[in-house]
Amino acid sequence: MKRRLIAALLAVFFVSNTEGINAQKKSKRKSKSDVEVQNITSLSTTPKLVVGIIVDQMRYDYLTRFWDQYGGDGFKRMVNEGFTAKNHHYNYSPTSTGPGHTSVYTGTTPAMHGIIGNNWYDKDLGVNVYCAGDSNYNSVGTTGSEGKMSPNRMLTTTVTDQLRLHTQMKGKVIAVAIKDRGAVLPGGHAANAAYWFVGKDEANFITSSYYMNSLPKWVTSFNSSDAAEKYKKTWTTLKDINTYVESGTDENNYEGKFKGETSTSFPHNLPAIWDDNNGFDIIKATPYGNSLTTDFAIAALKGENLGKDAVTDFLAVSFSSTDYVGHQFGVNSKEVEDTYLRLDQDLARLFKELDTEVGKGEYTVFLSADHAAVQVPTYLKDNKIPGEYISYKEISAKLNEWSNFKFGSEDLIKNVSNDQIFLDHKVIANLDLDPKTVQEAFANELLTFSDVDKTYTAYQMWQNNYTRGIPYVVQNGYNQKRSGDVIVVLKPGYISYSRTGSTHGSPRVYDTHVPLLFFGKGIKKGSTVQLTEIPDIAPTVSALLGMAAPNGTTGKPIEAVLQN
Repeated sequence: MKRRLIAALLAVFFVSNTEGINAQKKSKRKSKSDVEVQNITSLSTTPKLVVGIIVDQMRYDYLTRFWDQYGGDGFKRMVNEGFTAKNHHYNYSPTSTGPGHTSVYTGTTPAMHGIIGNNWYDKDLGVNVYCAGDSNYNSVGTTGSEGKMSPNRMLTTTVTDQLRLHTQMKGKVIAVAIKDRGAVLPGGHAANAAYWFVGKDEANFITSSYYMNSLPKWVTSFNSSDAAEKYKKTWTTLKDINTYVESGTDENNYEGKFKGETSTSFPHNLPAIWDDNNGFDIIKATPYGNSLTTDFAIAALKGENLGKDAVTDFLAVSFSSTDYVGHQFGVNSKEVEDTYLRLDQDLARLFKELDTEVGKGEYTVFLSADHAAVQVPTYLKDNKIPGEYISYKEISAKLNEWSNFKFGSEDLIKNVSNDQIFLDHKVIANLDLDPKTVQEAFANELLTFSDVDKTYTAYQMWQNNYTRGIPYVVQNGYNQKRSGDVIVVLKPGYISYSRTGSTHGSPRVYDTHVPLLFFGKGIKKGSTVQLTEIPDIAPTVSALLGMAAPNGTTGKPIEAVLQN
């Protein structure tokens, strides 16, 4: 009897224990399944709209320098609600508009995407070419030639192209800027539309027959509304000029003047000098150009019904006027400060419309710049900091004289542009010279010029793999089929430009350090001081959307930015 009772108890214990083990196994399987589902759903984030913003010629320190003057709904909203990369740099030169916009959107450098400058010498055609120019297409919205544009010289896809491919061409891509290259290159090859501004006596946003044969109704309505007319007014400071303590004096010798002006100081009476400055073209060189861009971007948001369905759309916006103002007045001017305070308001206005039209938390924004800028060298010199101006015309003349003495010919140089020397290889061959030897001879001779810091030859770019420093930056900007024979790096603070206003283009930190801000759907709150590079933006957006990166990508996703 005892044995039967013990056996029954053992059976009950075994069944109970087995059920418990099985339950634990089922629980573990369920838990594992839940994790798998969670992992699958976290592979991508699906904002209704991605907004890419490029601020032309924005130095990183414009964020910190003007921080106390900004409102809470523009730059500060992006920083406080999103992610800031504080040590973000261009990893190539020349640092200029065409290559900058292209690199942000392709996730690579001129070495791969081929846009080596705004303009460059085409070695095959023997002429200078424009980065977005294309005579195969016609202007749409103007009778002039300003619309003869396309992305034909860009060799790789963009993140906007990849969105179009990923969504079976259902996701819309619209690009907007004052400058044509600021719209054409970010829009990519497959954009639904790219629009840019023609000033003078027209004041219209136009496009190219590459995209369409006639402007949509919402664009013609915008143009006919005389939206630009309201900016034909005096440019005064947004705030009391005495509060602009983050800038230099208002009247100084470091700033340029608009035609017809006798002073560099505020106010700038635009109506009084309108005709002297090509009519509506003067708006480009004031913060009103950014405001007009914002007006048009909001019109595009509504006119194209962006972000209204489950398929992600993309709005690419470039604020070009910051570059015009920087070139005219210099990075330390009160005009630059006022331009950024007004841009801050324009950003707040754009974000408010996005909240209304798309919905808070339903869109994702990134903001960066196409390059930064150098302090005006005359200002640096007056403060005992090295800086100077050089003339490539004088350098070319001296090189030709030296070349005649060295090689018996003054015809070895075909072109000098973008800090590069293009040699005539037919003449080199006719003289029975070795190209490598000639390149090295020119590079060594250039080093004897007091303004030149470093030189590199095409042969060096071909044969070496640089991973740090100036040669790394130079090599990333060197394209084997398009770049020159000798690359020149000037001393820090030395530029080839007018003696007023700021410029850019070098591999120096003052031209490479730009902001990178993300906020919105799928973005972590935080910041990093670790080095990030411009080609990292496109693969980060691609990873966010769970799609393939552009086909020439050399950057990598910035993991710290993404929530998943």
